Amino acid sequence: MSIARAIRTLIVDDEPLARSNILTLLRNDPTIEILGECGSGAEALRIIRAAKPDLIFLDIEMPELDGFDVVEMLGADQPRAIIFVTAYDQYAVRAFDSGALDYLLKPFDDARFHRALDRARERIAAGGANVAKPSHITLKSAGQILFLKLTDIDWIEAADYYTCLHTGPRQHLLRRSITDLEDELDPEAFCRIHRSAIVRLDRVQGLKLNESGDYDVLLHTGVTLRLSRTYRPQLQSRLGLRSADSPVSSGQG
Repeated sequence: MSIARAIRTLIVDDEPLARSNILTLLRNDPTIEILGECGSGAEALRIIRAAKPDLIFLDIEMPELDGFDVVEMLGADQPRAIIFVTAYDQYAVRAFDSGALDYLLKPFDDARFHRALDRARERIAAGGANVAKPSHITLKSAGQILFLKLTDIDWIEAADYYTCLHTGPRQHLLRRSITDLEDELDPEAFCRIHRSAIVRLDRVQGLKLNESGDYDVLLHTGVTLRLSRTYRPQLQSRLGLRSADSPVSSGQG
């Protein structure tokens, strides 16, 4: 496949020598356009959101925001191809779970680097989806890293610039906006029902007409959530309901 334009590439690593090594390997490649290099996760977030690179080489262990923090906070702004670069092999499974295309373990040789780059070319040329839908969410709490399966989530609540993930009686705070998180969720499994709430569809027990003539969403856990009129048609469609099955058609909308 041919690539219509050069691959816009960003190098992110807090070690100048590591950035220099990757830059040397890319510098004479006519298919690559180097957007720049940066030494922190915060700087990477700003550049990625502004410049929209196709490919990033991303270090994992960095101060303040590590590579996984960067991927998590980017949400739908993630580039088509992410290649993690690290000196630590224990992160491999987590890297691929986060949607990474490849995982380069330092020190790597030229051949291994170019195999990873070829994979990036193939994905970008194919115009494939940016990131596979995740199977879990990574949480940091009290010095621990927790992996929360999406299938364990009952509903998601907006909390300013955070989201609160409800799993039975437990709650987990995530440093992501609800809109960013919604972009990554499988629409066959989750549905927005309000500007501040998303439900997992297989947790919905039913809909209940409230005193104002609108619906509330009843979950199997006993939780009752407000259903916004804005999102009502979307939920009805996901649940296989016709408009005639709802008070909306009887003049109460």
